[in-house]
Amino acid sequence: MARLFVAVRPPPEVVALLAALERPAVPGVRWSTPEQWLVKLRPLGHVRERVVPPLCDALAAELDGAPAVTCRLGPATRRLGGQWLGAPVSGLDDLAAVVFEATEELVPVTHPQPFQADVVLARGRVPRELAGRPVAGSWTARSVALVADRSSPRGARFEDLASFPLEG
Repeated sequence: MARLFVAVRPPPEVVALLAALERPAVPGVRWSTPEQWLVKLRPLGHVRERVVPPLCDALAAELDGAPAVTCRLGPATRRLGGQWLGAPVSGLDDLAAVVFEATEELVPVTHPQPFQADVVLARGRVPRELAGRPVAGSWTARSVALVADRSSPRGARFEDLASFPLEG
């Protein structure tokens, strides 16, 4: 079993913009690395390996011909549940709805939550003072990835299992 999610990745220029944000040492806060900076369209949780091929087929069929999407980062960082610091990303609601619809039969939604698109910058006991820092940028998402989280205590490791191009 692997922990999977469907996501879009920001391009190098947006990664550079995020890397330029101040990352003060704060007890109980773990800053994420650029490899972890992506926007989850749908977390899938722990999924058996045998479900991966049908997931890929479902996503490929549903995203075939889907248009590229303009993503807007910002306007400011925000706390998410007190446990994460995120940079909000707008423009992905429709794409996320398509991804949920394509995958729901194979991986049922067990904990429905409203969709929120963010690049997670930090985890842990995130103090309020870290939220509200200006961050702005935009990019065109030209693909969607099915990603396996193979992280360990030694570090983060995300592996793209499949990529699905968006038109335009």
